[in-house]
Amino acid sequence: MSIIRAACRPLQKIEDKILDKAGVRLLIKREDQVHPVISGNKWHKLKYNLEVAQAQGHDKLLSFGGAYSNHIYALAGAGKAYNFNTIGMIRGEAYTPLNPTLQFAVDQGMQLHYLSRSDYRHKYEPEILDKLKEQFGEFYLIPEGGSNALAVKGCREIIADINVPFDVITSPCGTGGTLAGLIAGLEGKKKAVGFAVLKGAHFLQDDIAQLLRDANEPGFENWEINLDYHFGGYAKAKPELLSFIDEFEAQHNIPLEPIYTGKMMYGLFDLIRQGKFPRGTVIVAIHTGGLQGRKSRFKCFNNAL
Repeated sequence: MSIIRAACRPLQKIEDKILDKAGVRLLIKREDQVHPVISGNKWHKLKYNLEVAQAQGHDKLLSFGGAYSNHIYALAGAGKAYNFNTIGMIRGEAYTPLNPTLQFAVDQGMQLHYLSRSDYRHKYEPEILDKLKEQFGEFYLIPEGGSNALAVKGCREIIADINVPFDVITSPCGTGGTLAGLIAGLEGKKKAVGFAVLKGAHFLQDDIAQLLRDANEPGFENWEINLDYHFGGYAKAKPELLSFIDEFEAQHNIPLEPIYTGKMMYGLFDLIRQGKFPRGTVIVAIHTGGLQGRKSRFKCFNNAL
């Protein structure tokens, strides 16, 4: 079975008094609508990986992620849709009961296994990978978050879907693959801004530069990562973020989740309010999907207390 191409998604203009006052135009690219299960940036990250796995004759995919990973969720759905067996190596201890993300993965046929946080930090070292091959046999390895050179190739194509002039493109940033693809697609023009969703994510600067090298892309410099809007770390939030999400959805009828896109939109509006973008700036914000993360908002709130 060939991997079906998904339709590109239109841009949605946001009307808001904050934007009017700042003289900034904001458009949201609704990648959350690109596929019913493999949504947002995950579609772009996975599609070439799935094609290569299929071409190489693999029937088993293995990857890594946290308990609220959009990537694990999407990979499980992709496995069922395209007849791959999937194995999800989850960071930390086993969850009982399973949260909605992991329950969906199991329902799609994914085998869940857990790695201690110590082993997870060394997950790509030969000793760990050899043990996994002994346990599961041959598999096609997809890195955490789906971020590799093939993901950069897929996310690069997001830029080609944008048919209006713009100055800045923004994306939430977990492992860096999506931002690397956007940077590649800009080809040194305009500016890309990533909003880190992890606490202390300074490492992303080097990781993204490495992803660009792996994808044979030049060392572009027209990008930056904002580290100020993680709200305590991955899958964590604070009441002000959840309130912002509720108000944004009520005003603009666009669903957000608190793990990725909600943090980016909060940070973006805060920067616009502060006058960080010159008047006349046109910003395109990528909605990276993962709306199943909305079900984790109460967990996020509890983590913030």
